[in-house]
Amino acid sequence: MTDNSNTTPDSKVKKHGKTGANYRINLRVETIDNTFGKVIEAIETCGGSVGAVNLVSSEDGKHAREIFVDCRNEAHQAEITDAVKKSGVTLKHWCDAVYDMHAGGKIDVTCKAPLDSRDALSMAYTPGVGRVCMTIAHDRERAFDLTIKQNTVAVVSDGTAVLGLGDIGPEAAMPVMEGKAMLFKEFGGVNAFPICLATKDVEEIIQAVKWLAPTFGGINL
Repeated sequence: MTDNSNTTPDSKVKKHGKTGANYRINLRVETIDNTFGKVIEAIETCGGSVGAVNLVSSEDGKHAREIFVDCRNEAHQAEITDAVKKSGVTLKHWCDAVYDMHAGGKIDVTCKAPLDSRDALSMAYTPGVGRVCMTIAHDRERAFDLTIKQNTVAVVSDGTAVLGLGDIGPEAAMPVMEGKAMLFKEFGGVNAFPICLATKDVEEIIQAVKWLAPTFGGINL
C-alpha cells in the first residue's frame, strides 16, 4: 500500500500555508493543444489553489483561458505568476482579483425611471420636479415618501477606527465604507452611501452629520 500521509490536504496547508480569496489572482493564459496541464501543474507545485477556469476563446489550436487562483500573500502571487511564465505557456495578463473588484469603487448610483423621452425628462427634472419640491417645502415629512430619504443611510467615518486597521485616514477608509454600503443593500435592501470626513474633532463630526441629515433617513457611525 502506498503511504499518502505526506500529501493530505492538512499537510499541504502546513507546508504551504493557507490560501484564500483575499489574495486571489486572475490569470489569462494562452496554451497550444494539450499544454494547459503544465499551467495547472505549475500553480499546484507552488501551493496555489485553482478555482474557476473559463475558456475565453479557441482558434487554430490556440486556447485562451481565464484561471482564478487563491494565494497566501502578495509574495505567493508573484511566485505563482513567475512559475506560470516559466511553464512554457503564454501569460497574456494577470491581475489581483481583490484590487480588480475595487477598481472604480464597488457601488454605483442608478436611475429608477428611464429618461427615454422628453416627457420623462420634464417629469423627472424641470418643470415637473418643481411641484414635488413645493409639496415638500410645505410639509418636510413628505421627503420620506417623495425622495430617496425613506430608504437611504449615510455611512459616516473619520477614518480613525476602521476594521482594526487603526487611524488610516478618511480616504483609506473609503473601501471599507463602500463595503458597508454593499452590506446594507445586499442584505437589507437599504441604499447606503459612504461619507468620510476630514476631521477628528467630535463637535465638527456632530455638526457635519446634522448638516447631512436632510438627505438621509438614517446615519451609521
